[in-house]
Amino acid sequence: MADQLNAIFEQIKKYNKIIIHRHQRPDPDAIGSQVGLGEILRASFPYKQVYLVGKHIPGFDWIGTMDEIDGGTFNDALVIVTDTANAPRIDDRRFNNGDKLIKIDHHPNDEPFGDLMWVEPAASSCSEMIYDFYQHFSDQLTLPAKAAHALYAGIIGDTGRFLYPATTPRTMLVAGALMAAGADAAAISQRENEITLPVARLSAYVYEHLTILDDGAAYVVLTDKILKQFGLTEAGTSAVVSLPGRIKDVRAWAIFVQQEDGHYRIRLRSKGPVINGLAKNHDGGGHPLASGAKAQDEDEIKQVINELDQLTREK
Repeated sequence: MADQLNAIFEQIKKYNKIIIHRHQRPDPDAIGSQVGLGEILRASFPYKQVYLVGKHIPGFDWIGTMDEIDGGTFNDALVIVTDTANAPRIDDRRFNNGDKLIKIDHHPNDEPFGDLMWVEPAASSCSEMIYDFYQHFSDQLTLPAKAAHALYAGIIGDTGRFLYPATTPRTMLVAGALMAAGADAAAISQRENEITLPVARLSAYVYEHLTILDDGAAYVVLTDKILKQFGLTEAGTSAVVSLPGRIKDVRAWAIFVQQEDGHYRIRLRSKGPVINGLAKNHDGGGHPLASGAKAQDEDEIKQVINELDQLTREK
């Protein structure tokens, strides 16, 4: 790991323009790792131009905001992509227009990209990795409170407020260090725990309509028609993904969310059975216990349910 960190740091020191990307449809870790790294570099190298790019997501403004830059800014720039497993998911398709590309990620490295890569699948989050990067060069880098805030938000998001198996003793040490650096743990946890009234009503629908099979596989299908009943779009469903896991009898689950073109985005989660192989079978991938996939129609939905049921029977 030290060689990778040193190689990345050498590139950061070399370039005066640094552009940081993350994945489409971001979660707190995508935004948190991107903003956290950006704020560390801005505080440490005030003479460098550091930009954060990607679609503006108003719901994440409390973590950090994106910059608007033109295509010429990518000339002679170092591009860093955080928390993104494969190139098709990178937000802002200009990522290849820079001079050099670096990947920093904690997903399985099934689809490598970039000139340099630092991938740690055992890390709880990419935000934890960014803190490790800071700590490795703490004699040369500065950790401002804004960066600590963003990185803590990312860790909280990917560990489910330390409920998920990805949480390690190292994760807790990093969280404590970020609190000491200025992250308001209570405020961040409260912010990530809050939901709107439409999402609360959708949550009730998920519990009411969740199907639980004999061996612990569970699923619910959210069509576009159902989402419109609650005044929500696909983006508003992220808060309900973890809900089935609170039920004792549920061991692995799938939430199917219909997209505008009719196909379904699948959010897969597990308490034990490894599900990323199933996700890869359906145009997806991810972590062993948290993955995403796609289903083109109802027949593929049934196929995914059958495969999930088989996994829970085998485990």
